Amino acid sequence: MLIDINAKNIFIREIDAELKPRYRSQLDFWGFIWDQERNYYWMDTRNDKLFQKIINYFDTNNIQYSLSKSSRLLIEEIHGKKIKFEDLINLVKKYQDGNYKKEEYKTHLKFIYENIERRLKDHQIKASFHLNLIGNGANFSVPGSGKTTVVLTAFEKLRQLGKVNILFVVGPPSCFGPWKEEYEAVFGRRPRSIILAGGNKLIRKSEYFQNKDIYDLYLTTFQTLLNDQDEVRKFLRSKKISAYLVIDEAHYIKKIDGNWAKAILNIGEFAKFRCILTGTPIPNSYSDLYNMFDFLWPHNEIISNEDKLRIQIEEDQSNIESASRILEPIVGPFFYRVRKSELGLMPQIFHEPYLIQMNHNERILYDAVENKIRNYSKEDYLKNIEMVLRLQKGRMVRLRQCLSYPKLLATAIDDYEENLFEHKSDLRSIISKYDSLERPEKLNYLIKLINNFQGKKEKVVVWSQFIGTIGLIEKSLFDEGYLCKKIIGDTPIERVSLVEAETREQIVKEFVSETDQLQILIANPAACGESISLHKNCSNAVYYDLSFNGAQYLQSLDRIHRVGGSENKEAHYHFLQYDQTIEYRILNSLKAKARKMYGIVENDYNIYSLDMIDDQDEIQGYEELFLLDEKHI
Repeated sequence: MLIDINAKNIFIREIDAELKPRYRSQLDFWGFIWDQERNYYWMDTRNDKLFQKIINYFDTNNIQYSLSKSSRLLIEEIHGKKIKFEDLINLVKKYQDGNYKKEEYKTHLKFIYENIERRLKDHQIKASFHLNLIGNGANFSVPGSGKTTVVLTAFEKLRQLGKVNILFVVGPPSCFGPWKEEYEAVFGRRPRSIILAGGNKLIRKSEYFQNKDIYDLYLTTFQTLLNDQDEVRKFLRSKKISAYLVIDEAHYIKKIDGNWAKAILNIGEFAKFRCILTGTPIPNSYSDLYNMFDFLWPHNEIISNEDKLRIQIEEDQSNIESASRILEPIVGPFFYRVRKSELGLMPQIFHEPYLIQMNHNERILYDAVENKIRNYSKEDYLKNIEMVLRLQKGRMVRLRQCLSYPKLLATAIDDYEENLFEHKSDLRSIISKYDSLERPEKLNYLIKLINNFQGKKEKVVVWSQFIGTIGLIEKSLFDEGYLCKKIIGDTPIERVSLVEAETREQIVKEFVSETDQLQILIANPAACGESISLHKNCSNAVYYDLSFNGAQYLQSLDRIHRVGGSENKEAHYHFLQYDQTIEYRILNSLKAKARKMYGIVENDYNIYSLDMIDDQDEIQGYEELFLLDEKHI
């Protein structure tokens, strides 16, 4: 057989009539087309990775073949790139071992001193040097360590070398404001930026092909990229564009065969340089890393299929350390990680919870709901498991609503239709008239705390899990004469067309300002727990209520404890807690999760449960509170 290529095709000519069916099936699987008249297989696209795979497959199975001149030249080219790539890996390994050319590092320091307005921390300088060495790399440093600053520094060096001319960032909407603000803080100049997300689809897509001057900073979301990937591919392939492509909060693309991941992989090869950022690289399994490294080096197989299989076997057998030993030497050179303990921050102060006695109607509703749930849980064995899990999750939310704002019991919960108040007209009446009967005692206590912070002229962020509760707190503080603002899931994200809308970024900027009057921010962790920094002028957080979601809790803690402000001041955390309720158990559960997570994230890349979209926390909480109790009666 003869393996031949041209600019657009791969051919396998002079097919042996005795070629075994299973080998023919493999060629069919790869997408080759059989031309019986000409006696060859062909593929209508040239794929160099597939070409190499064919060679390896034939060699492994002892299939005799020869190479055309063009094929031999390609083999030599691929071999040359492989040697160059191996040399790069060895260079980075030496740097990680402390064996590097000191003059090159001094040159990097000189570049930073002359071109970067912000004074970088030592770990940020080292991380930016690593990123410039590896070219396409990852930063897995903990939240609050300054990953954005590192990337901007590496980008600027490449820009001045003429290797890139734009920064293209894909991430959650909450990262847009921080990228623009950090750009200005790092370089001392505002970026010419554009947000390519949401809005009118036709207008947005036309922006990729406008003939005006290009922007410094392009920002888009994972969902918009999914819709616009064809336009983005053409944009990145344009002769006038040399892009540094950054995936922020890259744990969102961890799902193998996920649509967002496919879109990212589809555009990655057209960027000049690539970078991924996340403080939570491996939430559930080592497979969470595969998409990230496939994106970083699309033409080089970082983690081979064989290694992936070996890792999977070890994980399936719970041999996590063995899986780690396989993975470590493979991916170690490609990422930089700073641990929380290396940031030099002042301590986090967790005050003892403020124990509060429920008001009369709060106690009636809470006791009724808890007793009802305990009785229901004894009957759950009669239902199918899927229904039971939905009920457990919904009941846990209902119980937490009692601890936050009883009127929430009248609201609907997705996938939960259980009527806890059937034949209880007196309880339904309390819920419907609640606002006229009393104010939650927690709210009264919160106002006292706010008075205390205001007296000391200290800013505070108040966390609540429920949008209805946030609305109640906001109205009550306004009635008390306080200026406050909220960030919830439906707070609009900044876009040029939303001129009159108050955006999340504007609220945060106003809150962290030293001179502004905004002293109180109310937020829920789901909307404000990621990519947002509140630490510059705020060191106090009050937790009005809690959920069992350890990831969101940990993220919220880090909002006021970060590099660039927390080196010289402690962060203080205050918890409002109703006495003789399950709240102390929720807090204890979160503290245990936090201790475990902090212990694990101090390592390089062990598995830890920081999945931001996991919905199992409520079910686990339900089991802890009710089912385990029943077993110990």
